[in-house]
Amino acid sequence: MSDKQQHAADFETFYKDVRSRLLLQTWALTGDLTAGRKAVQDALIIGWHHWRKVGRLTPAEREDWARPIAWRYALRRHSVPHFHRSKDGDERAQATIEALRQLPLEERRVLLLAHLTTVSEETVAREVGITPQRAAQVLQNATRDFGEALGAQPHEVLPCFASMAETVETTRWPRPTILTRAGSARRRSHTVIAAGLAVAAFVGSGFAVTDAAGDRPNLETLTLRHSPSASQTPEGYDLAVDTLLDQDQIGTALGGVWSATLTSDDRTSAVQLPCQRAALADPHPRAVIGRTFAGEKKADTAMQSSLASATTTAAQQAYAKTLGWYGGCRDSRVQLIATRTVTGVGDQASVLLLRDWTAPQRTITVGVARTGMLTTAVAGSLPVAAAKHGARSKPADDPSVAGATTLLGQAVQRLCALPDAGACTTTPSAAVAPPPSSGATPAMINEADIPPVQGVEEPWVGTPAVKATTNIAATRCDDADFTKPGITNALTRSFVIPTAKGLAPQFGLTETIGDFGKTRAASDFVEQIRTRLAACSDKERGSHVTKLTTSSSAAGDLTAWRVQVETSTSAEAASVTYLMAIVRTAAGVAQVGFVPSGKVTMTDSDFTALAQRAAERLTYLK
Repeated sequence: MSDKQQHAADFETFYKDVRSRLLLQTWALTGDLTAGRKAVQDALIIGWHHWRKVGRLTPAEREDWARPIAWRYALRRHSVPHFHRSKDGDERAQATIEALRQLPLEERRVLLLAHLTTVSEETVAREVGITPQRAAQVLQNATRDFGEALGAQPHEVLPCFASMAETVETTRWPRPTILTRAGSARRRSHTVIAAGLAVAAFVGSGFAVTDAAGDRPNLETLTLRHSPSASQTPEGYDLAVDTLLDQDQIGTALGGVWSATLTSDDRTSAVQLPCQRAALADPHPRAVIGRTFAGEKKADTAMQSSLASATTTAAQQAYAKTLGWYGGCRDSRVQLIATRTVTGVGDQASVLLLRDWTAPQRTITVGVARTGMLTTAVAGSLPVAAAKHGARSKPADDPSVAGATTLLGQAVQRLCALPDAGACTTTPSAAVAPPPSSGATPAMINEADIPPVQGVEEPWVGTPAVKATTNIAATRCDDADFTKPGITNALTRSFVIPTAKGLAPQFGLTETIGDFGKTRAASDFVEQIRTRLAACSDKERGSHVTKLTTSSSAAGDLTAWRVQVETSTSAEAASVTYLMAIVRTAAGVAQVGFVPSGKVTMTDSDFTALAQRAAERLTYLK
């Protein structure tokens, strides 16, 4: 085969692989199926024009190269607000398009990149032109609003596009040679005008027919993953359906009657679990399989996802990545309550308890395990029994934790007889463990650690951690300084609820951390802060300090206070209340401060638990 023929064959493979995914994205972006199809064709014509460069890229890189062009061309076909509601698709597709129409363009782009592609979080931010921190918040807002419009949970976004995918399946495409001729004409002319004429020539000439071989994208091949080249394709692996849990096992562990609603393998869209931030924890697995379940009440859901990695290292990374999703969950108003390390289940295993504070409140339990090169995750979402807003359940008493542990053991037992598996299930035993490492600063608390505040339904948003040149978590009683010699890795960040209305300007949460190098130095610093707070009421006129809790050991310290400071103006007297905690783990120290806004506050027990989480996070301080 000549080079020219090889290039044409490679382009045809690329064309057939990406066209349906790009069409689903551009249709969702603009609401116009026809414009989306034309934009995809335009982008692929340009791709052939630049095939000498594009052809040298990996399949994933080729798609990342073509996608922004297709999106840009699709948006150009409409004026602001860049959305056109066509009548393509059935009622379900129209409902999805209407929900997308209600999102601002920035939110729509972030949502589609996050859920209809497998690009990294950094790539999402770069393509939209915003910071990763803003992208995370935009995704939270978009997922929440999109889900509310369709009555879907945050982890149920992808199935909302199923009906649109069915319509995409029926789309007729031009033969690859039509595009390569247009691309060659564009290459010869090297002008945009000629490209427009070339596109018009084949679109208007009646050549928009199916490929000569009669190929059409079908729903099974409409995967969100690109097709790797032969050199990149991992050795085949069989993850059969009987390696998955069944509805009877779900019912026994979680209670009630359950039914299996969807089973998918690597030929279809991957099952999405709560808090999941990418299509797959391992981007290049040998096999993937998953299943979803529904309880007697539609809102009661459970799911399992398993994958086979090419190496043990890749499986270990997939396990850690999956845990990281829950250690820093970005689903709106989902809080990580507790983490358990499980022994007797595979080579690595953990169970996590989360609380979804959106109404109605729900408990989410997730079990993640690795056995050899195989990783599996099991999740269940159930209503909170007799929970009060702001109340924190006792994780050890939550039956869903025991249920998730049981299911995880059963899931591993079904996998451990497969090739490249590791340990099986013996006698599962769970022990309290630090929260999973997550994000750029795992030693600091994140949004998933913070409990809700009374009367506010919007989510917390954190600023990026910065060097602690000043301590924004300090009160005038302690004036704690993290910039002194001998203190390293001093960082500070704040958390606010920017979308909530009517809050005082000073409302928010702050944290400052530092590594004191030696345990004795860190312990002395904590004791100094305790002494200052004990004397504050006497030394600082108008200050009233109440100790909420205190504990000390060789491993760590924790003390929390309520500090009320009286202020006055020419018109009236007032006071400001702070909740403040100082915690130590080994040689690391963290100070956490919270300023309420009237009745918008958190309970003493919730703040104390948050201080304990800050101490747990310090185990990641390096």
